[in-house]
Amino acid sequence: SFLKPTTVAADITGKTYDGTAASGSVSSYTTNVTGAVLSGSLGYTTNSKNAGSYSTADGSLKFTGLYSDQQGYDISYAPTSATLTIGKAALTVTGMTANNKTYDGGTVATLSGGSLSGVIGLDTVTLGSSTGTFADKNVGTGKAVTASGITLDGTDAGNYTVTQPTGLTADISAKALTVTGMTANNKTYDGDTVATLSGGSLSGVIGLDTV
Repeated sequence: SFLKPTTVAADITGKTYDGTAASGSVSSYTTNVTGAVLSGSLGYTTNSKNAGSYSTADGSLKFTGLYSDQQGYDISYAPTSATLTIGKAALTVTGMTANNKTYDGGTVATLSGGSLSGVIGLDTVTLGSSTGTFADKNVGTGKAVTASGITLDGTDAGNYTVTQPTGLTADISAKALTVTGMTANNKTYDGDTVATLSGGSLSGVIGLDTV
């Protein structure tokens, strides 16, 4: 004979993405079949390896097994409310550098290079866009740069998170200006070579800088 309970509560634990579907044995569970004493263990599996939430409600989490109880019944277990989560794996960025720049009145820094550490197996994951920010706009050497907005690209990118790299530094060098419209003044002979200059304006000053 065969019984299929309408509700089974199952105790299962999620995991962090490792490139394989979640599967295992349920550590504890209950059934609505009165007096059932189970033999064997209840197994479960997800229908995908990818990070995300899996549920018996949509069939993405399944339980398997046919078990006997002490009353001689074979019981098929079909939990209706169980869920399991595969969390995203964490990646770190190594070898990324911040680029030096000439003063431009802003704090934007460009970042170069870098590789991902922690990618599983043959997963396709690459570095996407990235943003760097200097501590301030002013000229200086070894200035701190904060990395942010680093994204992941690739077929398997959705299974990972990325930690923004720290400890980046770069230089901001002074911007060159030119003088236009300056003239040298005529003078009466005075026995030396000193000449006075008049007028002129600076070309290349950034924005509303006071120079």
